[in-house]
Amino acid sequence: MDGNSAAGEGAIRAGCQCYFGYPITPQNELTEYMAANMSRRKGCAFIQAESEVAAINMVYGASLAGTRAMTSSSSPGMSLKQEGISYLAGSELPAVIVNISRGGPGLGSIAAAQSDYFQATRGGGHGDYRTIVLAPASVQEIVDHTHMAFDLADKWLMPVIVLADGMLGQMKEPVQFHHEAPEVLPIRANALRGAKGRPSRFIRTCTSNVSEVEDLNWSLFRRYQLIQKEETAFDAFEVEDAEMIVVAFGIAARMAKGAVKNARKDGLRVGLLRPVTLWPFPYDVIGELGDRVKQFLVFEMSMGQMLEDVQLALKNKAEVSFYGRPGGVIPTSSEVHRVISRLYFQKGLGRL
Repeated sequence: MDGNSAAGEGAIRAGCQCYFGYPITPQNELTEYMAANMSRRKGCAFIQAESEVAAINMVYGASLAGTRAMTSSSSPGMSLKQEGISYLAGSELPAVIVNISRGGPGLGSIAAAQSDYFQATRGGGHGDYRTIVLAPASVQEIVDHTHMAFDLADKWLMPVIVLADGMLGQMKEPVQFHHEAPEVLPIRANALRGAKGRPSRFIRTCTSNVSEVEDLNWSLFRRYQLIQKEETAFDAFEVEDAEMIVVAFGIAARMAKGAVKNARKDGLRVGLLRPVTLWPFPYDVIGELGDRVKQFLVFEMSMGQMLEDVQLALKNKAEVSFYGRPGGVIPTSSEVHRVISRLYFQKGLGRL
């Protein structure tokens, strides 16, 4: 399956009951897939909204009612959804948002890029909030991460973003589906589905009582601290004896892994650290690696956004180099291999 369709199937099998979308390249196949397949489950709704703003607010309403709700878009469309995502976070409501990112800034290009990292990992909208951000590196992981996103959203009562890119969205790979949602999903205890037989309740993000807003912020902050302890995920490859470690995420990590394998064939002791959760970011793991590895290379399809998190993790314990291709340019594994080889010898590695 192509990655966009795989995300749709993963969502349906995770029990997605409501999907609200608006067309934008390169994620249109996802919306098309949901339009064709949501009806497989009873009681599910697909709506092509009149705009991205409308779509995210429909997600807000559906989540209020206790359903598993989802939307998807690409970079400029994600910008339009940010106010609604902030409202979801402030209302402590679960939702899944898939971003098949493309080149920017502005309207940019429709080719794959990774320049939405800041937007996704720093909240993106107004106020003090975070979203869990999952970064798949294959079509299989798009399936798995989309399914995981619904569970994490319900567990922590917050929006979860699956941050892929146009290349992953369009490419086709074999996939396996390991889950099928139950016919009847449990209804959240705080869902607004009528007050017959109980006191009425409401959910809001607006109040003139600043102490209430401060209490909400501290409550969210404590939750985010727990998430950092429990949900941080990463993959490590050939880091045990590495003299240089490449840090990359998503499709860029696929390219970097091929480059690291070729560097190993050349006798270069190079490893790869791939953050799977971009937030929470694996600060501790990278920091521990920095105690013994003194050369890091950050590779991104952007001008260097994850670069800042790697630098924060290392706290000046190691030297960090950067290589990026922004705007939708698709680099090759051999290109990254050349950068690794040049840096390896420039930094005097591999010498007794």
